[in-house]
Amino acid sequence: MNCDLEARAPVRVLVVDDSAFMRVALSRMIAAEPDFEIAATASSGSDALDKISSFDPDVVTLDLEMPGLDGLQTLRRIMSRFPRPVIVVSASPDKGTETTFNALSAGAFDYVPKQLSDASLDIFHIRPDLIAKIRAAAASRKPLADGNRKKPSQSSSLADQYFVPSPPAVVAMGVSTGGPKALQEILPTLPRDLSVPILIVQHMPQGFTAPLAERLNGLCSLPVREASHREPVEPGVIYIAPAGTHMRVERLSGARCILLLDTEPADRLHMPSVDILMKSVAEAFRERAMGIIMTGMGCDGAEGMTAIHRAGGMTIGQDEASCIVYGMPRACAELGILTRVVPLDQIPTQILKATQYRMRA
Repeated sequence: MNCDLEARAPVRVLVVDDSAFMRVALSRMIAAEPDFEIAATASSGSDALDKISSFDPDVVTLDLEMPGLDGLQTLRRIMSRFPRPVIVVSASPDKGTETTFNALSAGAFDYVPKQLSDASLDIFHIRPDLIAKIRAAAASRKPLADGNRKKPSQSSSLADQYFVPSPPAVVAMGVSTGGPKALQEILPTLPRDLSVPILIVQHMPQGFTAPLAERLNGLCSLPVREASHREPVEPGVIYIAPAGTHMRVERLSGARCILLLDTEPADRLHMPSVDILMKSVAEAFRERAMGIIMTGMGCDGAEGMTAIHRAGGMTIGQDEASCIVYGMPRACAELGILTRVVPLDQIPTQILKATQYRMRA
């Protein structure tokens, strides 16, 4: 399935930075691309909100360190009022890891470090990274082709039913924009004696999935860790795919499974890819797979959730009202492959019901 449609108009970008030098420099490198154009620039958070309302850009680049309404506050208002891809272009990770992580948790699409040295104002070295991420962000907004659209899933008709022919032996989750915040809300509610492993692909820049796993590990009863190559898959453990590598499951024999990490295929819009994880889960676990697709732009996960659905597994989609961006779940709902659609806070209940969890005395 290909969710990228050929562009009919240039990608329109809003550049937000309190530095006039940075606004000019970023605008020049973006406008040099034949398929990009600068919709407007903004010098503050409040100015950015006004410009988004007036110019409706496809993608926003956003500095985090601004006086008045800072970048993080601005980002939260953008995602609440005008949800669209926002790429943080700000201080390097060692100067602002926590702030940048909070921005990614609040729904930023990706992050590009400025990496300005005291001796140089050369910012143009970030151009390849910035352009690639703007292009990916713009592609993530494109809808499914009309030929792939179907009516929303039959899940609403199953609202009063709960039949699971084979309790799942694994849960695979796919999530993107707004994911860190969503994961922090639901994973800590799961009990420490959950009988199945949870495998997660969260779209994030390299260097941020390990801090995410560490933060979640401190909040959850279940152990949470960034996955390692050829690591055994154990019940009651949450594994997060490292940014920059795909994660697959391989069955060795019987119930023994391991995780494989690699960078092929390299041409995927996202690495790690939800589709690649879920298709491997469908192959390894068949009807005993459970797929959950959550908030995020684009349609990564539609192929993987389809594979789980066709294998007889259970498929859950987060509902529109509780998503920061209803993109990935919408793609699955329109394909008619979801067993049910539920609010974010009901996802843990779906896991417990499906796995026939019984609290220990």
